[in-house]
Amino acid sequence: MRYGENHRRRTHSRIVENASYGLRQNGAKGLSVADLMKLAGLTHGGFYNHFDSRAALVGEAIAFAMDQMTARWRKLANGKANGECFEALIADYLSPRHRDSPKHGCALPVLDADVARSSPGERRALASKLEKMIDVFVELLPDETPQRARQIATGAIATMVGSMVLSRAVGAGKLSDSILDAGRMTAGCRIRKPQRRTIQAMGCDKS
Repeated sequence: MRYGENHRRRTHSRIVENASYGLRQNGAKGLSVADLMKLAGLTHGGFYNHFDSRAALVGEAIAFAMDQMTARWRKLANGKANGECFEALIADYLSPRHRDSPKHGCALPVLDADVARSSPGERRALASKLEKMIDVFVELLPDETPQRARQIATGAIATMVGSMVLSRAVGAGKLSDSILDAGRMTAGCRIRKPQRRTIQAMGCDKS
């Protein structure tokens, strides 16, 4: 039975989306091609009709996960550019909800170490999407020079990812919660300046 191109595209997207959830739950090294296809309810026999290699699927799945996080951040920021929105994104990321739901969360705490040891294509996919994630934070710092805004944004995301890795590693509990608290304080500290007090009245839509 022959299927049309639309069916093929839908199947391809389904494989990528479900692989993305599986990789975030189990890590890039814990799933074979057969496992990744099974997540989408398919057998591994049709894998090469969609991807040249396992690395190609992993790269697309990572990109999908990072696009999801970027979209969430843009929704939380809601077009506003101020320090309160910057800190709202940090608080949303370094939350017990995110810690306890890796399957639907950011790919970086789960996959960055695996990708660092993977193919150049997978690393390029991660780097490209990371740049876009940094861009979201940069846009929330219009009062900074472009170089300074990018430095703050990059440092904040690095702190957030590292804090999430540690908080998950020790398991949910008092220490894990304190790591999240410390991460929120550290990631946001560089934008807390006296002249930003007037911004507080502007508010930020956190929904």
